[in-house]
Amino acid sequence: MKLTLGFSPCPNDTFIFDALIHKKIDTGDLDFEVSFEDVETLNQQAFNKQLDITKLSYHAFAYATSNYQLLDAGSALGFGVGPLLISHRDFDLDRLKNNPSDIRVGIPGKYTTANFLLSIAYPELTNKEEVLFSDIEQKLIDKEIDLGLIIHENRFTYQEKGLLKIMDLGDFWEQQTGCAIPLGGIVIKRDLPEDIKQQVNKLVRASIEFAFANPYSGMDFIRQHAQAMEEKVMLKHINLYVNEYSKDLGTEGRKAINNMFNIAQERKVIPHISKNIYLNP
Repeated sequence: MKLTLGFSPCPNDTFIFDALIHKKIDTGDLDFEVSFEDVETLNQQAFNKQLDITKLSYHAFAYATSNYQLLDAGSALGFGVGPLLISHRDFDLDRLKNNPSDIRVGIPGKYTTANFLLSIAYPELTNKEEVLFSDIEQKLIDKEIDLGLIIHENRFTYQEKGLLKIMDLGDFWEQQTGCAIPLGGIVIKRDLPEDIKQQVNKLVRASIEFAFANPYSGMDFIRQHAQAMEEKVMLKHINLYVNEYSKDLGTEGRKAINNMFNIAQERKVIPHISKNIYLNP
């Protein structure tokens, strides 16, 4: 059986899926047709039910729960992994009390978890421009925006470009909730047979376990898709976003996700979500 699979070219995703798609583990009777897209494109594809299995932002998942369920394996959750709000100059956040609509903010996508966190922390920041995540730094350098919301490897590169951290939205979330930050997860179509969904979950976990046991096995594949990223940045990226939650959400991982969705629904950031969002192992 062939299944369509979408994930980003970022090192954490290619690290996770290398063994799966290159048959370094036994995938049985399953084959995978892979597409690489940035996370906001994957979010939109999930809304359109284009892929059988896909990475997507947890914020976006709230809008796709009627069609997809969350795998226990493959997620990006953690402490100290949140998005950063940066600028090309010192920025006084007290300005938000005066004319927040004058402040131009570059975001990596409306349905990213980064934008969800920004909406919770600073709902008054409404003058947002959606920008491909890898272009936000340059937009700031060119002074086309006042603030930029960065994710992925840009956490490791913005200072080299003379940009300044204004706020760590991950710290904000952790102080508010005491929970890990749910960034992105792997979802599978609800209408697939239950045994196939369970098999895919086990294969994603096995692929991660293989990667942990053989961390350099997929380096050529990771480097191929990492947009000329330095190896030390790739490794930092992987170490930051792939952890024990990636192998299995567990009780604490599910608690963090439920907490996020509860807060988001209370503040009307997301709609009501479907029941049974998790694929039960």
